[in-house]
Amino acid sequence: MVREVIHVQVGQCGNQVGCAFWKGVFGEHDISVGDENPAEKYKYKAPKGGASDADGDGLPDELEKIDVYFRANSKEPLTCKYVPRAVLVDLEPGTMDVIKATQIGPSFRPDNMVFGNNGAGNNWAKGHYTEGAELVEQVLQNVRQEIETCDAPQGFQLFHSLGGGTGSGMGTLLLLKIRDAYPDRITCTYSIYPSPKVSDTVVEPYNAVLSSHQLLENSDETFVIDNEALYNINFNVLKNTAPTYSELNSLIAQATCGITCSLRFPGKLNGDLRKLGVNLVPFPRLHFFLVSQAPLLSSEASALTSLNVRELTNQGYSPRNFFANVKAEDGKYMAANFTFRGQISTQNVDDTIAKLNAKNADDFVEWIPNNLKTGIITTPPKTSNMSATFVANTTALKGIFQRLATQFGAMYKRKAFLHWYKGEGMDEMEFQEADKNVRDLITEYQDKQDAQYEEEEEEEEDEI
Repeated sequence: MVREVIHVQVGQCGNQVGCAFWKGVFGEHDISVGDENPAEKYKYKAPKGGASDADGDGLPDELEKIDVYFRANSKEPLTCKYVPRAVLVDLEPGTMDVIKATQIGPSFRPDNMVFGNNGAGNNWAKGHYTEGAELVEQVLQNVRQEIETCDAPQGFQLFHSLGGGTGSGMGTLLLLKIRDAYPDRITCTYSIYPSPKVSDTVVEPYNAVLSSHQLLENSDETFVIDNEALYNINFNVLKNTAPTYSELNSLIAQATCGITCSLRFPGKLNGDLRKLGVNLVPFPRLHFFLVSQAPLLSSEASALTSLNVRELTNQGYSPRNFFANVKAEDGKYMAANFTFRGQISTQNVDDTIAKLNAKNADDFVEWIPNNLKTGIITTPPKTSNMSATFVANTTALKGIFQRLATQFGAMYKRKAFLHWYKGEGMDEMEFQEADKNVRDLITEYQDKQDAQYEEEEEEEEDEI
């Protein structure tokens, strides 16, 4: 039975990144986006050379688990129209108008595009308590309708940024409401964190700390991405000196397609959101993940590099390819997951990962043995004939929260900009609570990093 995922994208950044993800998914499932005949839009194109049929049910791999993210309007998989299980939300209409005008815009259900007229004005309180609260019931109604079309929903994925007002304020409000309504389903967020060099908004530290406070309580898995790291990848790895937002978004889309490929394609082992969480989250509050993608190569380098499992593993593990601006040596990995795509042998993967584990044993905490999980999906991505996506739970992520807490403290000490939040009915206590919660998280990360495995003491206790 297919276990469906409901996709929610909130705010301008969340909608742009979410649409890049959908473009990638449309491409990987070979669903055509042609304008020549509206009636033929989004119908399946038969792959050249005949459909591959691993399971003997007449379905090509591209349509095998397509129900996870798409609803079909008929029982004929090769001819029906596929509609994304997506709810698009913003507090101003401009973003939705832009999406409707794009190539994939008409594929979304018009009813699932929910927008307000006032915007959140980069104010977390507007998104969470006033403007967002007026719109949230309508969004939840749409989510409920999507859930009712599912056979066995496994969870939700939310795309949003933490620096603005709508993605952070209303995004976390939606997460809270979804958690209340569906407590037994996995909630997974792709969160774009503010970074020091690429800062668009003065009040980012307030919005990000208030959002992190909510993500700590209501999210099961949070993938941490920041713009500065994406710019660094463009400059240093792809040799692109003037990246556009659409290029940054396509990088995120590559990683998210890699993370979700085990839900969408048949593989050697089944994968889903719950398995990812169970293997990567040792303590409920420490559910923030570092993401890395390989191959990422400039056009000159790709001509000189032969792709194999070792190359993909080295690139994925390299800090140059991290999607969050953290230094790996500042922390230790508690658990990590490599998802490989392409025609790759299991033996080859196991040998390479064993060597990586032996060579970098000091990078991993010693009290979790065998903490590298692997998965192989035979369907390659559209960008190359093989790829790897690295998702890790590392204590080095405390650096991101330390940075936010420091910036938050500097402004809150002088009560700067606070009247905008109080004007929406917020209390100062909420700021203090959020700050304390984030600082507690930093302490927890440090404790886990410093923890030692005391084998000798345990043996002595057993003898007594």
